[in-house]
Amino acid sequence: MWFPHSAAEAARFYCTIFNDSRIISSSPQSATFELEGQVIIAFNGGPHYQLNEAFSLYINCETQDEVDYYWEKLAENGKKSRCGWLTDQFGVTWQVIPSMLISALNHTDREKAGRAMQAMMKMSRIVISELEEAMA
Repeated sequence: MWFPHSAAEAARFYCTIFNDSRIISSSPQSATFELEGQVIIAFNGGPHYQLNEAFSLYINCETQDEVDYYWEKLAENGKKSRCGWLTDQFGVTWQVIPSMLISALNHTDREKAGRAMQAMMKMSRIVISELEEAMA
């Protein structure tokens, strides 16, 4: 990941949020860290390239508490978007998605799946109970 100047700061921030995380190495120009088994190398590359929504990290959540936790922590000083997407204070885009949403959108009953899609499209942070209600 290419950051203008905050690679180590971003790595430390992410490691405070994810329980299974660690800084592997850090230097003035880069930081290597691990989040939930995924190794990420972050560089301080200057302003030449910018992070944007074309690249996002996906967080699969099992409960509403998990969705709410990651949503609030990562959106702090960042920008909340729609359909479970947000951009954090470092410019990294995240998808905070309950696994139930994927099941709902792929439901064999296409009417239920459609209602789940319509409900999701109205949400910023995904709310599992609202998806369940829409499918019922």
